[in-house]
Amino acid sequence: MDGKKLGLLTGALLMAGISAFAVRSMISGGGAPSAQAANVEAVPVGPEVLVATRALPVGTIIGPESFRYTAWPKDLIEKAYFLKGETDVAALQGTVVRSEITAGQPVTQGSLVKPGDRGFLAAALGPGMRAVTLAIDSAAGVAGFVFPGDRVDVVLTQSVAGGEGEPLKAAETILRNVRVLATDQRTDNTVNEEGKSVVSTFSSVTVEATPKIAEKLAVAQTVGTMSLSLRSIADNTAELERAIAAGEVNVPDSADPKAERRMLLEVANRPQEGDSSYSTGADVSRFQRSTVPRPAPRSGPSGPGMPMPVMVAAAPTGGAPIISGGPMVRVARGNAITVVPAGGK
Repeated sequence: MDGKKLGLLTGALLMAGISAFAVRSMISGGGAPSAQAANVEAVPVGPEVLVATRALPVGTIIGPESFRYTAWPKDLIEKAYFLKGETDVAALQGTVVRSEITAGQPVTQGSLVKPGDRGFLAAALGPGMRAVTLAIDSAAGVAGFVFPGDRVDVVLTQSVAGGEGEPLKAAETILRNVRVLATDQRTDNTVNEEGKSVVSTFSSVTVEATPKIAEKLAVAQTVGTMSLSLRSIADNTAELERAIAAGEVNVPDSADPKAERRMLLEVANRPQEGDSSYSTGADVSRFQRSTVPRPAPRSGPSGPGMPMPVMVAAAPTGGAPIISGGPMVRVARGNAITVVPAGGK
């Protein structure tokens, strides 16, 4: 091997060694950069505010389960929020949602309508519904245990007179699933010092109804006395199954949670008429009637045993009067008028 080739080989080996030494130094000396946590300033937490526990659509009557207190960032606190320690939660019971509130959203003072405020009933009513007031006594009003937002059935009690004998006593459930809006023009739930609801009797109840049902309630108050039957919250499930079986509710084809929720709300908030049940006096006591008493046969205008009235008609020609104990018929032949008993010749 000549000297030129030997020099090139030596130089190549030298360069390879220098490169390897440089790479080794870079790997051993330069470690992975250590991650340092950035100093993030903690968001200052302000007082607890009142937020909705569930979605509250327009017209919802506020109850104790509608909201709760939760911590809220101090910089996001608004004057319209209800703050813990500064809000009387009992005073909010019975108020109505005027603008929709989503779940977890703070409840503002402008989103609620208090009893006595202008437009309170208009905000409580659903679209196309009417407010109707019924005269109810304390016993017929479930002894004061009916509050705004409850669902009730309306029962009509009446006496059906016929002929002789005692009239028929009957009670009929004419409406079901009717929402109570107010009692005695009050929509707040009075709470005592222990935070418990105070039961008070009332003489009138304002309910939500469709225009047609409102007409029926107006007539029913003239027929007999009205009473309320408080419904259970669990009745909505059974009512939904009945409505689906009867084809009264359109079940959504797709498994859309929003569509199913709308269907449930439609059934739960709809007052129902027709398909009513009834009970008569015989269902309560063996000494009461089960049918309307029949009128007794009449033998005269003044009651049984009285003779039929005698009708006297004078002859048109001035002859002897025609006496008949029954109805008369006037027969005209030209200028001649003849009065004959009905059925005679």
